[in-house]
Amino acid sequence: MVNMRDNESPYEAQMEEPLGRVSILSYGSGHMLNDITSSCWFTYLLVFLTDVGLSPGDAAAVMLSGQLADGFTTIFAGELIDRFGHFKLWHAGGSILVAISFSSVFGSCVPCKLMETSSSTLETVGYSTFAAIFNVGWAVAQVAHMSMVNCMTSNPSSRVSLVSCRNAFTMVANLSLYGIALLIFTLLRSVSVLVQYRWIAYVSISLGSCFVVIFLVGTKEPGSIQHSTDKNLSRISWAYWFKRVLYYQVALVYTLTRLVTNVSQAFLAFYVINDLEMPQSSKALIPAIIYICSLIVSVILQETRWSSWRLKLYFSAGAVLWILSGLGIVLLPSRLHNVMYAISTIIGAANALMTEVPR
Repeated sequence: MVNMRDNESPYEAQMEEPLGRVSILSYGSGHMLNDITSSCWFTYLLVFLTDVGLSPGDAAAVMLSGQLADGFTTIFAGELIDRFGHFKLWHAGGSILVAISFSSVFGSCVPCKLMETSSSTLETVGYSTFAAIFNVGWAVAQVAHMSMVNCMTSNPSSRVSLVSCRNAFTMVANLSLYGIALLIFTLLRSVSVLVQYRWIAYVSISLGSCFVVIFLVGTKEPGSIQHSTDKNLSRISWAYWFKRVLYYQVALVYTLTRLVTNVSQAFLAFYVINDLEMPQSSKALIPAIIYICSLIVSVILQETRWSSWRLKLYFSAGAVLWILSGLGIVLLPSRLHNVMYAISTIIGAANALMTEVPR
């Protein structure tokens, strides 16, 4: 009887070997900078920009410019990385853009300093430019990091371990950000709020950059996608998906779900400080409670045996919980602001049900 492995090339045999713990851990650390800056971006950027002096409309324009840059870059970065490879080089370049531009977004207006003027239009353009650069770098680093998995190994268990480790570091990044924010809001009460935000940004960048170095040093550059892909598999045309109704259904559900979670995260700091008049530390505590509750529910969901009706039931339950939480937020008077801690636990559970179930 012929052993199928006798027909394998040395490269294919090496790809079948399971990865070691060091390789898995170093890979997982590679997205830490992206995760911690992304969490800071959605949680504190709008509050920071309005505190700097931008109008709500201008602050929204800054964030929108970044999201548009992210969307376009993701498409082109994926195509370029597929064609040319060199994952670590792309990742390093994206991470450098993230570190420099993110510190500039949360720093002072660079164009205003260079031109020695402080018009609102120039401030908006300046912050929007660095927001776009940040999201370009973020998208490049993300695509390069995610696309490495299938090229590092063809061993199914190792691929699962790589993705799981990456998700674990995402959790560490989010909790680290809120821990850093809580410490800074507590220990630096005597300084201005703007200085507090800048400290949060600078510490987050420094911590994330350390993990990027660990990733670049500890992770071996994988082979190209052409070498790692089964030659017997034909590539599906991108136009194929636009003919599938399920494609639009999934896109619509996921888009609306992310709209709920991202918008709530972006405006939560405004709400607890301006409307409920809670202490500054609540800007870190409330998001942390939401994330921890979401994490606990996500872990419980991993043990669930899924079926079509159960998917719909859990997702609908998450939507109902969010509606009830939204009503509570709208009707909650400022004198009962401590109730927000209880509402945040419900929001965390709702987020997990709505984001984890569709996956």
